[in-house]
Amino acid sequence: MNQPNPRLIAFEILQRVEEGAFADMALDSALNAVPDMDARDRGLCSELVYGVLRQQGRLDWALARFCARPLSKLEMTVLLLLRLGAYQILCLDRIPARAAVNEMVNLTHKLGLKRASGFVNGILRSLDRGKAELVWPELQEGAQAALEHSGSLPQWLAKRWLKELGAEEAMALAATNLEPAPRTLRVNRLKITREAYLQRLMEEGIEAEPTQYAPDGLILAPRSGRQIPGYDEGLCQLQDEASQLVAELLGAKAGERILDVCAAPGGKTTHLAALSGDEAKIVALDLHPQRAALVRDGARRMGVTSIEPRPWDMTRVPDFLDPLSFDRVLVDAPCTGFGVLRRNPEIRWRRVAADVDELSSLQLKILITAGTLVRTGGRLVYSLCTQTPEESTGVVEAFLDACPDFERINLRRTAPEGWADLFDAEGFLRTSPHRHGGMDGFFAAGFVRR
Repeated sequence: MNQPNPRLIAFEILQRVEEGAFADMALDSALNAVPDMDARDRGLCSELVYGVLRQQGRLDWALARFCARPLSKLEMTVLLLLRLGAYQILCLDRIPARAAVNEMVNLTHKLGLKRASGFVNGILRSLDRGKAELVWPELQEGAQAALEHSGSLPQWLAKRWLKELGAEEAMALAATNLEPAPRTLRVNRLKITREAYLQRLMEEGIEAEPTQYAPDGLILAPRSGRQIPGYDEGLCQLQDEASQLVAELLGAKAGERILDVCAAPGGKTTHLAALSGDEAKIVALDLHPQRAALVRDGARRMGVTSIEPRPWDMTRVPDFLDPLSFDRVLVDAPCTGFGVLRRNPEIRWRRVAADVDELSSLQLKILITAGTLVRTGGRLVYSLCTQTPEESTGVVEAFLDACPDFERINLRRTAPEGWADLFDAEGFLRTSPHRHGGMDGFFAAGFVRR
């Protein structure tokens, strides 16, 4: 029986992403379809998919040096094959260049693209011969070009980061986003302590270390690709450290009524349940029934009974919830997602400048609606995995103008003392991958109803 071809599967996934699929979901679906695939091949397939998407700007710049035709004029199937080959040649030292070229030429035949095999072979061999002479754009020679081609950013985003962050900071962030994100999980304190779970990992030969800030977090060693022990038992949840901070900032106590208005897939929701000892009343809303079902399934796996998931469009006031009836409300709003580019690398190529204003308008609507449900003296936390001014402080200012019954609180003053460097001078949570131990980029603001 023929073994699954990791390069072919990676190519097919990249095709699906070009057609609008999300890389993580397409990859999971493809790998689940080949359960007997060798672990090393599964790892290679994953690395090819995420690596090509992260490095696409760099790969295209390098390929353009050796291609007489503009890349924009090539068939997408041919361009994807070239990107896959270029990634192996430029980024994977453990794969000999000759083998990478041969594999991609063979793939053209398998895909019925024999007519393109000579072209693919010539470009990739030229890249291999000339890669040592490539002179990558550097900041001192032109920050915009460096961010686009060395930092692998689309033109509009490179221009924005340059304006918002300055050249050095923007390049540092872009460079970090070219690397894989750490594999971080949250230990389910309802079932096991972090120390006990860490000991179990060690006994099974899996290296991990505690997160610096999140009290229940663990970071798995790179390339710990094995199945996570106890996952099906609900002992842990894959969740970045920055994401774990959000529930801590909202706080949760036994007996309280808590609302999570954009809950799916449910990591923060089950975290709130854990922080309250599973003795709060938590309503979890999300736009689509299938996403509310994700929250329900996650709660069941984690052994949580205090969560009631329901589908609802939070641009409208829920007709089944009483106004001013919740002690704490979390709005982890849909956003541009620029803080998680390592995990969702297709975002950088899919987003356009107009998305920022469109999403900030949606975020404000959701936040205002959620505010109607916060009781007097209750806390509201607004969080995002992005930090554009429009989506972060812009929405905060517009919300305070629209809802004078709320005042902003300085989250730094309510957080653990050791978290001080995660907040700016105004008390907003601001985490960045290149500054805070590799955790995702998040923003959070807190409010209280007077």
